[in-house]
Amino acid sequence: QVQLVESGGGMVQAGGSLRLSCAASGRTFSNYGMAWFRQAPGKERESVARISRSGGNTYYADSVKGRFTISRDNAKNMVFLQMNSLKPEDTAVYYCAATGRLTYTGPYDYWGQGTQVTVSS
Repeated sequence: QVQLVESGGGMVQAGGSLRLSCAASGRTFSNYGMAWFRQAPGKERESVARISRSGGNTYYADSVKGRFTISRDNAKNMVFLQMNSLKPEDTAVYYCAATGRLTYTGPYDYWGQGTQVTVSS
């Protein structure tokens, strides 16, 4: 079992930045691929960014490529999502997730409770 707790959400104006953090506990963090998902009201949950166990490989959804950066610190059991140039359409609940599969494409088995990000125009 892996427990995940997100923090760092909030309200920001369009063009601003936020940094989300996810603290993991329970098992060896470096054994898990990590990801950030988001879900906006009335929409399906979507994958935003993923990072491999070592941090050497990353994936970004086209909608956030060039604006968001996922990173991890295996020594501190943390994963981060730096979000720059935020747009109103980035408004959603953001979830941290972990997968024990060999590939960080998922599926993802463990989820945090989510943190709200609201971007005003």
